[in-house]
Amino acid sequence: MRLSAYFMPTLKETPAEAEIVSHRLMLRAGMVRQASAGIYSWLPLGLRVLKKIERIVREEQDRAGAQEVLMPTIQSADLWRQSGRYDAYGPEMLRIADRHGRDMLYGPTNEELITEIFRTSVKSYRELPRMLYHIQWKFRDEVRPRFGVMRGREFLMKDNYSFDLDYEGAKKSYNKMFVSYLRTFARLGLQAVPMAADTGPIGGDLSHEFIILADTGESEVFCHRDFLDFDVLGAEVDYEADLEPVVQAWTRLYARTDDKHDPAVFEREVPADKRVQRRGIEVGHIFYFGTKYSEPLKAQVATPGGESVAVHMGSYGIGVSRLVGAVIEASHDKDGIIWPEAVAPFKVGLINLKIAAPDCNKAGEEIYAKLQEAGVEVLYDDRDERPGAKFAGMDLIGLPWQLVIGPRGLDKGVVELKRRAGGEREELSLEAALARLTG
Repeated sequence: MRLSAYFMPTLKETPAEAEIVSHRLMLRAGMVRQASAGIYSWLPLGLRVLKKIERIVREEQDRAGAQEVLMPTIQSADLWRQSGRYDAYGPEMLRIADRHGRDMLYGPTNEELITEIFRTSVKSYRELPRMLYHIQWKFRDEVRPRFGVMRGREFLMKDNYSFDLDYEGAKKSYNKMFVSYLRTFARLGLQAVPMAADTGPIGGDLSHEFIILADTGESEVFCHRDFLDFDVLGAEVDYEADLEPVVQAWTRLYARTDDKHDPAVFEREVPADKRVQRRGIEVGHIFYFGTKYSEPLKAQVATPGGESVAVHMGSYGIGVSRLVGAVIEASHDKDGIIWPEAVAPFKVGLINLKIAAPDCNKAGEEIYAKLQEAGVEVLYDDRDERPGAKFAGMDLIGLPWQLVIGPRGLDKGVVELKRRAGGEREELSLEAALARLTG
């Protein structure tokens, strides 16, 4: 993509309403624009990142055996009345009526609807287990939306729902999602720590929040260093095997947020050289809720003995749009965003320092064409701008690599390659630079 033709309305000044780093940088980098309080339009640069995160989330859900569906954003109030949540949910739910006066709502979540789909489609234990997920826009009318996409009213979410015959089956589904979430966040370039969470009136211990570490995080995190040193992507994962030992190995380690942290227990259970105290941001939540929805909505199956029982369910959420902001909170510096390569909108920022110089133009066009032919996503800054403005712009949008073409370098037969994350620069021949970026 040529930057001269790319719609990327960057800002030099930070808007006054932007309180946190990710909000400031997303606005300045031209990723989003506010449509109304807590609701954003996603511009080309931001949408590319959002789609990449969505793709990784989808791939890991599929890998774990979940199947994708797509449910509507508008739901009937009747289902929510059956579950007892229509009046209990509160003013965060946007209630509307259609032209026939039927009560409807803009879905803040999908437990009722997916349970109804299951109820009308599955009748026997032989059709279990099932995990169905979708990635859909949701709306919750937050009383005080703030922090950009981190706490908006409209947001993109992946929610998965599992259906099993009994608690033991539900626990196996839960464990699959536990491991799947660890893999998902690792692929996004994030360090995620699973924290035991409250299960409310259901009781038990099957609920975890996933917290990614970020210095600007909303809560304090205390955990065992082994959470951070474990290479979840390097480990072989068989989703058909018993994953309970894997989950137990993680959940035995100390991990608490500040509201549940006990300093005495932390010091007793975690060796001094293994203690980690950081800040973090919640980006996912997995939850077993048994028959809370299947009983009132009559989602039942026949057992091997012919008895009809309510299925056991779990839900598993990831805030996909929230993750865009969370990645930035975890990976930035004073100059701008530092994208992990897996979610970067482009891999390379190609900078032509002197558009008016024929040699620079020729080299720029050749490199641009070769990178595209090799399947490398490249953003070519072919604008007639000052070098300082070009460097500042590339640092702001945070692409993993910057490849710089200038008259002095071409005279020596070299280009400059800069790694955004560490700032390291090196002069390489054109062939060596291309080999590095395409290898």
